[in-house]
Amino acid sequence: MASGAKWTREDLILAFNLYCKIPFGQIHLRNPEIIRLAEALGRTPSSVSWKLANFARLDPSLKARNIRGATHGAKAEVEIWREFNGNWDKLAFESERLAAALTGRELVLETLPEGRDKEALVRVRVNQGFFRAAVLAAYDFKCCLTGLAIPDLLTASHIVPWVRDVANRTNPRNGLCLNALHDRAFDCGLITVTPDMKVKVSPLVPASSGDRFSLAVLKNYEGARVRPPSRFRPEPSFLRFHNEQVFRQRRA
Repeated sequence: MASGAKWTREDLILAFNLYCKIPFGQIHLRNPEIIRLAEALGRTPSSVSWKLANFARLDPSLKARNIRGATHGAKAEVEIWREFNGNWDKLAFESERLAAALTGRELVLETLPEGRDKEALVRVRVNQGFFRAAVLAAYDFKCCLTGLAIPDLLTASHIVPWVRDVANRTNPRNGLCLNALHDRAFDCGLITVTPDMKVKVSPLVPASSGDRFSLAVLKNYEGARVRPPSRFRPEPSFLRFHNEQVFRQRRA
């Protein structure tokens, strides 16, 4: 394919998939992942990095921080942006399927049961992987509360629990990058994050100086400001849901 050839819908889906998975500051023509995608598409790294910058111009999280992507782009990019944001579950899976086909790899390597449930399990696992990659990249692979930057200890935490909102299971705006301990505390409602991105700690967490660990890793974070992501800033309504439906407050 000539580097100046028209971008197809599949090309754009693959480009958006990569846009979701690499930190904003790494969108440049020397990025190895951009180079690999460019080679697979028969395009130049410059062409692919520019396309990712075109997607960045549509990201409201970047606009809110006065970070600019490309100054203009094509209508087709807007359509792909809307497709993903209209149905993350469907487009995440489609983009992962296309990426796998492009590189000749299997979507899921683990042994899965045969039968009609297999396809559903594949979709769930693939989309969970996409969600993790997108959320961790949005936070530059650092815990938004502590700054911990060891990927093996980081989790893409669902704000509205996975079982409570099927439509937003794969939506990166329904995620926070937290370390494993704070992910567990968030998941069981011992901490929450308010729509203005501040931490609230449940009164059920011990305040006694006799439990120094709880004081150090939980209680002392009361009111701490969470570091916002470079993109896919959490949807305020999701945070309000967690505040009201998951966060554990002392009952009268």
